[in-house]
Parts: sequence; structure tokens; C-alpha cells
Amino acid sequence: MGTFMATLDATIVAVGISTLAVEFDATPVEVQWVGTAYLLAVVAAVPASGWLVDRFGGRRTWVGAVLCFVAASALCGLAWSLPSLVAFRVLQGLAGGLLPPTGQAVLARLAGPKRIGRVISIVGMVPLLSPVLGPLVGGAILGVADWPWLFYVNLPIGLAAAVLAWWVVPRGEAVGAGTPFDVRGALLLPPGLAVLVLGLTEISRTGGVLPGAPIMVAGAVMLVLFVAHGLRMRGTPLIDPRLFTTTPFGPAALALVILGLSLFGATFLLPLYLQTGRGLTAWETGLLLAPQGVGAALASVLVSRLVDRVAPRTLVLSGIGLVAAGTVVFTQLALDPPDGTVAASLLVRGAGGALIGAPVMALVYRTMARETIPRAASALNLLSTLGGSVGTALVAVILQSRLTDLGPGGTALAFGQTFWWVLGFCLIALVGATRLPGVRRDD
Repeated sequence: MGTFMATLDATIVAVGISTLAVEFDATPVEVQWVGTAYLLAVVAAVPASGWLVDRFGGRRTWVGAVLCFVAASALCGLAWSLPSLVAFRVLQGLAGGLLPPTGQAVLARLAGPKRIGRVISIVGMVPLLSPVLGPLVGGAILGVADWPWLFYVNLPIGLAAAVLAWWVVPRGEAVGAGTPFDVRGALLLPPGLAVLVLGLTEISRTGGVLPGAPIMVAGAVMLVLFVAHGLRMRGTPLIDPRLFTTTPFGPAALALVILGLSLFGATFLLPLYLQTGRGLTAWETGLLLAPQGVGAALASVLVSRLVDRVAPRTLVLSGIGLVAAGTVVFTQLALDPPDGTVAASLLVRGAGGALIGAPVMALVYRTMARETIPRAASALNLLSTLGGSVGTALVAVILQSRLTDLGPGGTALAFGQTFWWVLGFCLIALVGATRLPGVRRDD
């Protein structure tokens, strides 16, 4: 419930951008910060989740994040101006960024190595469903209520989730209560990631290298400094760079990053094309995107039965193959494929995504020592979030370039050419996934 609330919120609000622009008398560029601020805050918050779980315990950290998210949602609904709404969205993003990694760390510890595959396969379905359900829920809310209900809808879900978690989830121990917080890492990694994503977002918004490119360079420098700091640090860094050089963590990390690039890049492109290229409403767009969620749900049921019996490499390679196959039709948007073909391709893409994320995460959690799971969950979710945010910004840059070159009459062709890049991301992920273990857990 908590992860669903946080991931759904980002896509619900995206549907209401035009409504917010009218309400606050703002330009599309100005009101876009309602989404960008949330995204940057999420990216900045994820790295700290591992330390928080170690310091305060999983349940306490998770419930605290849920309550903060609920409070920030209420403030967003009460916002009196665009700057106040953007500020409250930052608070909401900081809390929302903690929910997926903290929840996964709690579940991984409770499930243990033998059950982690089935647990993660069920939980991993939620982020795949949210981008599909968001436009439907957002469109339905705006059809019957004012814009504040885009945020108020989180209140009953969040409060119910917090009460249930406090009631049924074991308290858990704070295994690293004496571990000092990595202050220098916190000053380098979260801001560096946020600045990097901000630079890409600025390039996509302005259609030029200024001021986005210098911002990106600044973010990249901060990340390089963090890696150097993490390698030299004697204690426990915010995220240990050495994790990425180990197997299976390294190949799994690559698979998650490229998955985020591909899945979330396409999730950004398709609704935009359907609404601007085909003139569909938000509700009609949500209905056409729904087969992706159906595919993810059906495949998740299958994965929950196979994840502990089939080699991770087999599942992940199959999933990447399905995502690639489901992407091919979108490279031909200039030919105006029928809705049935689009729906079938999305069904295949949704199924493929479910075959990737859960096996990769289950593999990593199964091989990690129990006390290191929160830090691993933080790192994995950071990469997934970063892949999604960078992927969205990157395909936006590519799309803007193609639209500029092809002109108003080449909209469908520009979207199709951008999808070739998405397909290329799939092929890179395919190469990386060949390094995953090719044997079952019990082998």
C-alpha cells in the first residue's frame, strides 16, 4: 500500500499538470516543476534509506516515512500558490523516496532466503502497475473533483498503511544503531544525483545544451568525488561503491539501470504520443495503456512460482527479450499501428518487465548477509530510480532533437525514431544479463 501510494502519486499528478497551470495562472514550463521537484527529491532521498533502517529499525522508519508522505500530501492539497506547491512536493518526494527501499529491506529480512523470491515478485509488480493506473485514476479524480484531491487521495491509503504496518509488522532491531552517518557522502551523493537529473531535464526543456550541460557536469563531478570518498572511507559509506564490483550485484545493478531506462522512458513517450500525436484524452490514454499492467500482473503470478526454481539469468534474459519484442512496433509509429497492435505490444512489454525486476532483486537479497540488506536495498532502488529518471530525461532530449529536425509534420516519425533508442537500451541490458548466475538457488 505504501509503495503503491508513492509510485502512483507521481503519475496521477502528471495528468493534472494542465489543470494546475490554469489554477495557478502559470506557464507549462513553470508548472512542470511540480513533477520535477518531486522526482529530484525522490532521487535525493533514496541513498539515506539504508542508514535510517540500520539506525532506527525498519518498521519505525517505514511508518515514519508514510506519515510524512501523508502530511506532505495534505499540505500539497492546501497549497495557495505554485511556489508553495513545489515546496510541499519536495517534502512529499523526500518521504516517498524512502518507501520502496525501506519496505523491501523489511520484507527481505522477514522472508529469509527461501521465501524472498516469491515476496519480491509480488511487491515488484506495484511499480509496473502505477504508471498504467495513474492516468486512469488522475483522469477519474479530475472528472468529479477539484485538483487538491489529486493529493488528498493519499490520506486514507497512507493512514491505513501506517496503522496496518504498526499492527502486523514485527518491530525489528536497529542493527547499526551506533553507525555514524556519512555526512560527507550525504553532501555529495544525493545532491549530485539530483543535479545530474536536473541538468538532463533542463536540456530536454530548453532544447539546447545551456544551461543543462554545465549543470550535468557539476552533478557528474560530485558523483566522482563521492566514489573516491566511498573507496577511502574506513567506516560505512552512504552507498558502498565496492558493491558494484561484486557478483551478482554488479550485473544485477546494470540490468536494473537499463530496465529503468527502457521501461520508464517508454512510459514517458507513449502517453505523450497518444495525447499529442493521436489526440486521445487522459482517460482514453490510460485505457490503451492498461494492457501493460495486465501483462505485468499475469507475469508476476508466473514469476512467483518460478523465481525460486529457475535460473535468474533465464528469467531475466526472457524478460528483456519480451520487452524488446514489445518495443519494436513503437519504432514504426509513422505507419500508425492500430490500437489492437499497440495494446498487444504493451501486454508483452508489461510481462517482460515483471520477469526482470523481481528475479534480479531476489537474487541480490538472497546472497546478501542479513545485516547488509538495508544498504543493498538502498543501492538497488537508487539505481532503479536513477535509471527511470535519467531514462525519462534522456528520451525527452532525443525526442526534442528529432521534433526540431523533422518539424510539425514529422511528429509520429520523431517518436518512432526515439523508440529505436529505447530498443537499444534493451540490447545493452541483454548483454549485461548474460553475466547473471545460470544455475538455480538449490544448485
